[in-house]
Amino acid sequence: MTHVTATPPRRIAGLTEPLASPPERVPIRLRESSVTLSAWRMEVGAPEGSGALVRVETPGGSLFRGEGWFLGWGQDAMSTAWTELLPPPPPEPVGLPQLG
Repeated sequence: MTHVTATPPRRIAGLTEPLASPPERVPIRLRESSVTLSAWRMEVGAPEGSGALVRVETPGGSLFRGEGWFLGWGQDAMSTAWTELLPPPPPEPVGLPQLG
């Protein structure tokens, strides 16, 4: 008897096979500040739902905001989801030695 084992679907942040857009730079304002800051926003979609994670860099460190699926999540959970959902970095170009 032959058994075929399929690769289980990839689950990240409670989502099955999530598709995440590359992070894009967006302006953001925090309630406690009158200054506009820059943040990174990543949209995520899956059969279970969709949402977005926003990563704000402040002098005190990174803060995360969740929208849609991620609304109400804690900072640690959003930080972990952000890391897991980041697309892999592009391959480094093969460099040729400079002569001369």
